This record gives sequence, structure tokens and C-alpha cells, in this order.
Amino acid sequence: MTQNPDHYYSKQPKSQLIVKETIIQLKNGHQYKLKSPSGVFAFGKTNRATECFLDNIRIKGKDLLDLGCGYGTVGIILVKENPNLKLYMSDINERAVRFAKENALNHNIQAVTKSGDLFEPWLENKFDMILFNPPLAAGKEVWIRAIRESYHHLRINGTIQVVAYHNKGGNRIMQFMREIFGNTKTLVKSGGIRIYLSERFD
Repeated sequence: MTQNPDHYYSKQPKSQLIVKETIIQLKNGHQYKLKSPSGVFAFGKTNRATECFLDNIRIKGKDLLDLGCGYGTVGIILVKENPNLKLYMSDINERAVRFAKENALNHNIQAVTKSGDLFEPWLENKFDMILFNPPLAAGKEVWIRAIRESYHHLRINGTIQVVAYHNKGGNRIMQFMREIFGNTKTLVKSGGIRIYLSERFD
């Protein structure tokens, strides 16, 4: 597949770098400011699916992987809200990884942050939680790979949680999660947004 160099799932965005400040507001009233670079998902704006994700993720275990982390919004804020978590972040987009590291530093968060395609940076790692907001524009092969490979990177009783618009590919994602894990549940419905959870039992 030929990729537009400005797509947020490109390895090296070619667009001119512009940095804005994005403000994330949680339901509990807490507010976070992060640096948001051009060429990275949700540039310069809040994203409704991301905010829904942050308000409804189910915390279980300690080691958290923010897969396709962008500039670090989900992982960083979750660790600020749950300081016992150990954060791992990765993204194929090298500009995203650079700003995820910078945002983590600015929020006094220690995180293991790597550049790479899906689980390539984590071949030897297992996690208690994997969080994923799939880049649907990149094609179904990406989310299929992510969900299938996540099974082998979860500890027993570990969970993968995915946010998606149910009628824009989310329903197919939910069905595939059930096929791979043998289970799935919908944690929340918010307009067209759904959060799906599957757990590894063996």
C-alpha cells in the first residue's frame, strides 16, 4: 500500500513540523496539557474517542502498553491518574515517539518509549494491559495484526482494550477480538464510540 507521507501512521512524516498545545479534560475535572505535533494523530485538538477511552479504561495489573501511542496522551494521563502503573509506549511514527518522550518528561513520567511497527519493539515483552486506538485508515491488516499478536504479548488474565467507532469498523474489530481471545465485552457505549475488552485466560 502506498502511503501519503503526511499520514499519521507513516514512519517519518514529511510535513513541516508545527507544534500546538492540546488540552485534555477528564470527567473527574482533571486537565492535562500536552505538546501536539503536526503529522501525528489528533494534531492540535482533543479527540472524542481518546477522551472516552481515558474516562472508561479498566485498570488491572501494572505493566501498561500504549500501542500506537501518538504523542503519548493515553499512557501519560493514565499513569498520572494511576501512579502505580509502569508505562510502555510505542508508535511507528518517529515524530510521535519523539513527542511522547517529551510529554512524558514534562509530566514527570518514567516510560519505556520505542519506535517501531506494532509489536516489533516488544518481541520479548509481556504486559498486563494493552491499549489500542486502531488507525483504521491504514487498512484492516494493521488492526488484525495488532489484535492477533497482542494475545502473545499479554500475561494470563491480561487485557486488550480497543476504542473504535462501532459503525466505522468497530463491529468487525469486536468480532475479531472474540475470535482470537474467545471473549469480548463492551465496556462503554458513547454515541458511536465503543470500548471493547478481551482477556487472555490461558
